[in-house]
Amino acid sequence: MSMLNQVGLKGSRMLIALDALALKADPVTIGFLISTYAVFPLMMAVYAGRLTDRIGVRWPMLFGSLGMTAGLLIPWAWPSLEALFVAALVLGAGNIFFHVSCHNLVGSIDGAGSRTKNFGTFSLGASVSGMLGPVLVGFMVDGAGYGWTFVTLAGIVFLPVFLLLLYPHFIPRVVQVKHDPDAGGVRELLADRALRNTLITSGLIITAIDLFNFYMPIYGRAVGLSASTIGWVIGMQAAAAFVVRLWMPRLARRHGETRVLTWSLLMAGATYLLFPMFDQPLVMGAISFLLGLGLGCGQPLSIVLTYNNAPPARIGEALGIRLAVNKFTQISVPIVFGTLGTSFGIVPVFWSNAALLLVGGALTARARAAPGKEH
Repeated sequence: MSMLNQVGLKGSRMLIALDALALKADPVTIGFLISTYAVFPLMMAVYAGRLTDRIGVRWPMLFGSLGMTAGLLIPWAWPSLEALFVAALVLGAGNIFFHVSCHNLVGSIDGAGSRTKNFGTFSLGASVSGMLGPVLVGFMVDGAGYGWTFVTLAGIVFLPVFLLLLYPHFIPRVVQVKHDPDAGGVRELLADRALRNTLITSGLIITAIDLFNFYMPIYGRAVGLSASTIGWVIGMQAAAAFVVRLWMPRLARRHGETRVLTWSLLMAGATYLLFPMFDQPLVMGAISFLLGLGLGCGQPLSIVLTYNNAPPARIGEALGIRLAVNKFTQISVPIVFGTLGTSFGIVPVFWSNAALLLVGGALTARARAAPGKEH
């Protein structure tokens, strides 16, 4: 179900960016459009996490899927730039409830000993959806146009609704509903240094993934690539993430989650420096694959570390805070980078993000090497 959901979400990111370009939107407008996805998740992520701690995950997943279906149908019914902004708002709101519910569920299966393996397996579905979504969108835009592509994605996102309604026990009941009446607020959780560092790292990783998914279509159009070729290049990143996530549990057992996360940030940063130097599709696909190898471990490992560092009765809330941090970066960074892209072109967007990833990798390595830290 998560893979179906993510095909719709990740496909929509590329589709909305391409549709905005077709409507003559400039990079600043697209930057604001990118940020719109994160507005409601920023406000509701912590609430969504607390909700899963209290009532479980099935109902938030169901209503999240319905919300995303509605969001994808808006540009089909009302084809305009304004509709893309509304769609991004609704898609972000629906996805946050589905997203945090899945993370809380997966982390609770079989206890802490299986957590890294479980999230590694779960992230394989995200990799498949990251490959299928853009490739599907690319070929459909070239063959059927934007409207029917939105309808197709809406149909895919609606499939989990059938499963959740017709087969209520399809979701394993392993999340224990917990509520700590004496628990403090968000500030108390952020006072934990290990959790705080993990949240910052997670924000850098999600920024890197989202900026690539949005600005690759802009760069691809600028160098004359078709929608299907752009989808193939983006899909190579997800294919690489699938490959590296097969090995992630073994790497984490051997070297530790934090060390593998550090390597991921440094490799992704170095790859971001290379991307705007080339305009040949095959070379761009190869660099996209390298980027996927770097970012592929980062996202699931940041979820594992968030889960491990959170108080037992506040896991959903901590996962919600992680998503809120991610959404804050998704709002602020695209606006800044969109302005940068308008003033200086797309190349500084890639290089600035490379700098953020390299600095993040260096800080993570420093924290891991500090006395008293686990290696």
